Amino acid sequence: MIITNNKQRTIAKEVILKGVGLHTGEDVTMKFVPAPENHGYAFKRIDLEGQPVIEADANYVVNTQRGTNLEKNGVKIQTSEHVLAALVGMEIDNVLIELDAPEPPIMDGSSKYFVEALEIVGVEEQEAEREEYVVKDVISYKDETTGSDITIIPADTYQVTTMVDFGTKVLGTQNATLEKLSDFKTEIADARTFSFLHELEALLENGLIKGGDLNNAIVYVDKEISEETMKKLEKAFNKKKLSVKPNGILDNLTLHQPNEAARHKLLDVIGDLALAGTRIRGKVIANKPGHFVNTQFAKKLSKIIKTERRNNIPVVDFNKPPLMDVTKIMDMLPHRPPFLLVDQILELSDTHVIGLKNVTMNEPFFVGHFPGAPVMPGVLQLEAMAQTGGILVLTTVPDPENYLTYLLKIDNVRYKQQVVPGDTLIFKLDLMQPIRRGLCQMHAKAYTNGKLASEAEIMAQIIKVKGN
Repeated sequence: MIITNNKQRTIAKEVILKGVGLHTGEDVTMKFVPAPENHGYAFKRIDLEGQPVIEADANYVVNTQRGTNLEKNGVKIQTSEHVLAALVGMEIDNVLIELDAPEPPIMDGSSKYFVEALEIVGVEEQEAEREEYVVKDVISYKDETTGSDITIIPADTYQVTTMVDFGTKVLGTQNATLEKLSDFKTEIADARTFSFLHELEALLENGLIKGGDLNNAIVYVDKEISEETMKKLEKAFNKKKLSVKPNGILDNLTLHQPNEAARHKLLDVIGDLALAGTRIRGKVIANKPGHFVNTQFAKKLSKIIKTERRNNIPVVDFNKPPLMDVTKIMDMLPHRPPFLLVDQILELSDTHVIGLKNVTMNEPFFVGHFPGAPVMPGVLQLEAMAQTGGILVLTTVPDPENYLTYLLKIDNVRYKQQVVPGDTLIFKLDLMQPIRRGLCQMHAKAYTNGKLASEAEIMAQIIKVKGN
């Protein structure tokens, strides 16, 4: 369910950070730039011809080895997740991230320095409403190969819990939870990336982590280190002498928290799920998360959000009293049972109306449509939408009781779902253009069970009753 909630935010001014890319080892200058409303997050490669832009979109994920890597039209962005996590954690909606290299600077392997830079410049509220995806049903994704899975369930805020089990004595099982985004800065932002020794050796063999040192990655030693391996590590990290301390970490790096690894995995989840493209209200439970399962889940979530946005399912609070009950509707419309097909008006403005009908087995049309398999006729769904639209049209005249609304044309009719006894139909009609000379053209949709049931474009005219 998509709702608008609060105003969108960008940063008040530009801010620059400099460092090196973790895997490329290249010097990087990164600039956070204010962006307009509805821009979202995007990366701009200013070092390439034409300065191409890559939106932070799950559909551009091409590789998740040691980071979330994006590619669009041959242009790449590597390890995007720490920057995106900082933006989400600071509740900033619209930012352009300019880079003069393929990946953001690794800094200390966390989101800490990005958060600090964003805090320095501050935020600026924009006019447009922020979209938020409100989770109403359980959504999950599982990677059958690794056993990793992510589930999101309804909750009042965006929450994340990560549960990790690395199968090693040096690290073991860890959990971390973020109850609200306002705690991101103090609870999650400084959790640094980490690696096991056996992974580190493989990365070195493949020419990666050229920008790594012991200040931006925690190295857990999960095996005996040979003298030859230790020398390679000392050379790679430009250290005269390395050692393994009692806590199993290479070179005496002090942990910020005992469960820093689980907190960093949580940071990665937040950054990767930013690729869904919409703020989330729901609780994420990630079991053994990694960039692959995170981004696959983000793709699934993005597809669901786009479908619901396309269908534009209205958000209805059934605890609120309606604007108009059936008695008030009959004061405005001439229709009467059994042909009055709208029970309540829930919202009404100059450009739209939302109405409701509870479909029961007592409807007379179910007697013959169809015996033993009752289905509401599509033509009556259209009539119900037209009656709801009639309320919108008749509010434009001071004496609606002296007018009738006549259908002139119905175009682009589509039926998507059957409507059966027990369903509640929600109608939403939006003006396609201003009402002129009593003529009204509306885009009408009917929803049931959170899905689009039918839609059409309706043209109607209001005419004054003779003698009134």
